[in-house]
Amino acid sequence: MTLAPAVRILNRKVPMAFLQLPMKGACLCGQVQVCVTAPPLLTLACHCRDCQKLCASAFSLTAMFAAESFSVTGRLLAGGLRSGRREHNFCRDCLNFVFTRIQGAESRVNLRTALFADLARFEPFVELMTEEKLPWSSVPATHSYARFPETAVELETLMAEYLDRGGI
Repeated sequence: MTLAPAVRILNRKVPMAFLQLPMKGACLCGQVQVCVTAPPLLTLACHCRDCQKLCASAFSLTAMFAAESFSVTGRLLAGGLRSGRREHNFCRDCLNFVFTRIQGAESRVNLRTALFADLARFEPFVELMTEEKLPWSSVPATHSYARFPETAVELETLMAEYLDRGGI
């Protein structure tokens, strides 16, 4: 007998079929709406100084989704620290940080989990940029990186482990 993959909801394993998809969220003012039709590939906490400043917090919380499962409506503004590789997108009206696209990783979108009502669902599995982590900050991530996973294979291994452990 084969069981459906499981997800963890409120620290209990339940069949993935019970995950409420699509998941919808919105920015602070509600003008930008996001929708995902598949579970996240990975959940992350980033401790870099850029994320600290962008989120006015000790870290940013992100869920990585397949780009084809993500849609957004509303007026967006690209901003924040722009590099040749990252584009941060904000609500044009309330300036809430919404999502990031990374050049070379067009198949994925990094969505700020604060847009969803059920934040507890997105416990970070990986923490990044711990070399810039504030000394008093901690998250319950399973994996920690001083910077980033170094290869695409390493990232794929993390995503596979996240899925094997039940994801969200």
